[in-house]
Amino acid sequence: MIRVLVVEDDPLIAEAHREYVGRIREFTVAGVAHTGRDALRAVASAAEDGTPVDLVLLDIGLPDTNGLDVAAALSAADPSPDVIAVTSVRDLEVVRTAVARGIVLYLLKPFTFAALRDKLERYLSYRAALGAAGRAAGQHEIDRAMSALRSSDTRAASPKGIAPATLDRIVSYLRDSGEPCTAAQVGEGVGVSRVTAWRYLERLADDGALTRLTEYGRAGRPQVRYARRA
Repeated sequence: MIRVLVVEDDPLIAEAHREYVGRIREFTVAGVAHTGRDALRAVASAAEDGTPVDLVLLDIGLPDTNGLDVAAALSAADPSPDVIAVTSVRDLEVVRTAVARGIVLYLLKPFTFAALRDKLERYLSYRAALGAAGRAAGQHEIDRAMSALRSSDTRAASPKGIAPATLDRIVSYLRDSGEPCTAAQVGEGVGVSRVTAWRYLERLADDGALTRLTEYGRAGRPQVRYARRA
């Protein structure tokens, strides 16, 4: 079982990430931290207890420090956990720095459960390719491990008919609204048709990021509102 530390300053998003990880059989959540300082303490404490953290899902925009600095500090830990950056930052210079500081994968927010599952499955393949001995048998084994990280299931990361920019706008609209919304409200708010908004909302609900709230009126079809999962 791979022990995962979720590091995310937004409690609602942290809970969503924790729930996502818990749905994947080979992974278990070792803890949740909301600051860089707490993340480093959690990793050190777990190592002292003999239950080290294997993988950190690390938000880059933390309130007390830059997540990249946390990644650098984690690389000096003993044992050192692997890190997957989970962030909305798209700056390529940040990506280069992330790679230089040992971050093995980079996942952009907002994302679906399928996208996170894809990254974790690739990470699982990476660990399996390296084996338990701690030393590669040869070049082929190293190439196979690196290939597991670099290969991508684009269907999971960007499902057919789902544009990342539109997904971003819909998630932001729901976050800013602070209340459950219908597909018509979301469509008007982000500038897409009601049907398009409904398709994205249904995708997010199927992946567990949103909750469907059905309202039954006196006549006509029931109305469905979508809310961020609490």
